[in-house]
Amino acid sequence: MGEPSGMTTIEVRGLTKRCGPQTVVDDLSFTVEPGHVTGFLGPNGAGKSTTMRMILGLTPPTSGSVRVGGREYGRLPVPLTEVGALLDAGALHPARRAADHLLAIALSNGIRRDRVGEVLQMVGLEKAARRRAGEFSLGMRQRLGIAGALLGDPRILIFDEPVNGLDPEGIRWIRGLMRSLAAEGRAVLCSSHLMSEMARTADHLIVIGRGRLLADTGMREFVRAARDEAAVLVRAAEPDALAGRLTAAGGAVRAGGDRSLLVSGLHAAEIGRLAASHGIALSELTPQTPSLEDVFMEMTRDHVDYEAAGHGGAERKGAAA
Repeated sequence: MGEPSGMTTIEVRGLTKRCGPQTVVDDLSFTVEPGHVTGFLGPNGAGKSTTMRMILGLTPPTSGSVRVGGREYGRLPVPLTEVGALLDAGALHPARRAADHLLAIALSNGIRRDRVGEVLQMVGLEKAARRRAGEFSLGMRQRLGIAGALLGDPRILIFDEPVNGLDPEGIRWIRGLMRSLAAEGRAVLCSSHLMSEMARTADHLIVIGRGRLLADTGMREFVRAARDEAAVLVRAAEPDALAGRLTAAGGAVRAGGDRSLLVSGLHAAEIGRLAASHGIALSELTPQTPSLEDVFMEMTRDHVDYEAAGHGGAERKGAAA
């Protein structure tokens, strides 16, 4: 692309936001690189939306700094041509027609008029251009918000929960769009609660909990590390005897369903050899493969602000961000 990497990155350094006694974002540092879809993950109240608002200059940080395209957002000459963002799909006038909504944004940013038709076509709303935004479904408003983010053909894109309200076709479309934008060398930061989608879309992950950084790593490395430590499901003719042998060999053993054992700290081959050496017959020896959701839930288990207490149970409430 011929551009310095700093012109297409988001750089967050020591970012902190306090609201009274509550620390919403706590000394957060990370970089969003060009050519990647970076998934921004965390439980409700983790500080994701607050961080995105600070990146875009909408919320002032208590301390720390953010650079987008090498500058503070407020110092960008024409922000929309460098950074496009969708934070709230409902942030539009319901009586304004879709094309007019985009035209107002374009004219205020010095963007040519015919770009409106181009982005409406990109997001599949060209036939709804004259419809009023108040008539749109949530999914259509999401598409309109994404069209607004794309108006200036920016090198950096920020999307907060962009798949909300989209049907399966729409989810597949936004997945392909984000990956194609990254393939063009753009930096894409996307938050989502749909772990299955992040697993198929993102190639890098930033995970935060209670405003603190928990992980900053590639998607493959994130899941691979968990797989290396994954449990092995074991069914044996003498489970109690095997459990004792496995524990003595350094494994961690817990009970599974139907008298099975879940063993961590030992590989399947080691478990099989140990059982054979003690004459214990095995009927199943299956390494468990954790999903992104499994790894995320385990990592953020101690960082949730709302936790269900079972079917119909109460919730534990903590600090909201």
